[in-house]
Amino acid sequence: MSVLGNSGEIKCAIGLMSGTSMDGIDAAMIYTDGVKVERLGPSLTLPYTPAMRDQVKKGLSLATSCSHNTPVPEDIKRLEQDLTDWHADAVDELLAVTGHTAADVDVIGFHGQTLTHRPDRHWTWQIGDGGRLAGLTGIKVVNDFRTADVAAGGEGAPLVPLYHAALLGRARRHQVVAVLNIGGVANVTWVSFKKGADDPEIVAFDTGPGNAMMDDWAEIHTGKPVDTDGNLAARGLNHEEVVMGLMASSYFDEKPPKTLDRDDFNIQAVRGLSAEDGAATLTNFVVESVISAQSHFPLPPDAWYVTGGGRHNPTLMRRLRRRMPVLVDPIEVLGLRGDAIEAEAFAFLAVRSLRGLPLSLPSTTGCDAPTTGGVLHKPSSRRARWSGKA
Repeated sequence: MSVLGNSGEIKCAIGLMSGTSMDGIDAAMIYTDGVKVERLGPSLTLPYTPAMRDQVKKGLSLATSCSHNTPVPEDIKRLEQDLTDWHADAVDELLAVTGHTAADVDVIGFHGQTLTHRPDRHWTWQIGDGGRLAGLTGIKVVNDFRTADVAAGGEGAPLVPLYHAALLGRARRHQVVAVLNIGGVANVTWVSFKKGADDPEIVAFDTGPGNAMMDDWAEIHTGKPVDTDGNLAARGLNHEEVVMGLMASSYFDEKPPKTLDRDDFNIQAVRGLSAEDGAATLTNFVVESVISAQSHFPLPPDAWYVTGGGRHNPTLMRRLRRRMPVLVDPIEVLGLRGDAIEAEAFAFLAVRSLRGLPLSLPSTTGCDAPTTGGVLHKPSSRRARWSGKA
């Protein structure tokens, strides 16, 4: 059997993603057998209100004092309920856009919100009540995608690479390609299609920080949770000595697979710089960490395609292009949707989970063997929500 598996029945699946950038919920519909992607349906983003974003940030802060064997704080339990209701709203809105009903959808892939990711402690924690979501939507739900991989010796991330490989096989332009996802943390999928073979070689890992540090810095200095269009960084001067100090972290020399938590790097290194210089320096740090990632590829890529919120930052994209010897483009040039890919991926992985196909490989997460995962929740009946949004 190939890396991706053998073809099967095409399913209609919805994927939901709330990432480490904490800006909202991405929802996307695809038609897939978990091996190939027949077609893409509509997608949308349901932004968080400032109050909901603050609630998520508080949950992240509370999680730092938790471990896998301590009681879950009541505030996090409430957050999980509210977060699940937001995801149910996203499903309802997507169905309204498409004209579909719950009966038309075979499964929802529900990633949930990562509160902490510590594979070194054999622990990764994503909140989201799969049973509640199944009851609210009337659709089967697969969630808890990462736990099985961690139990099998893996990092629990990244999980999107198999979907990247499926998409690239569908829109093949180059033999060796890198897909860079710049979310709160940045990760890369390196894919090589050997001549005459449909089965790709895949390597994946977190390259380093993504938007998280830049967003945190921008919020402190501008009151906005993002450096809009990279304007702050564009007006600043890079402090090379700070970038080199950050790049001295042993993480960048470690061989993949490897992953990071959102807060493994923080903005302390640029404290004391002006708002503009700090933004410019953090932006260059992201660029340098991506450049460094190339040393871990088996072969240099023929092209880079960028997904995630970072591709909307013109300053970051310009600096990446300046440093790369090959094409660097948003993934939209392939006819794909950079804002929806992670949500699409969890729809794809939900179908793979239903079929018992691997969600991760030793070369993508470091698991002992190709590993399936996910927990299935079947709706008993569609029920009303008891809690309102934050």
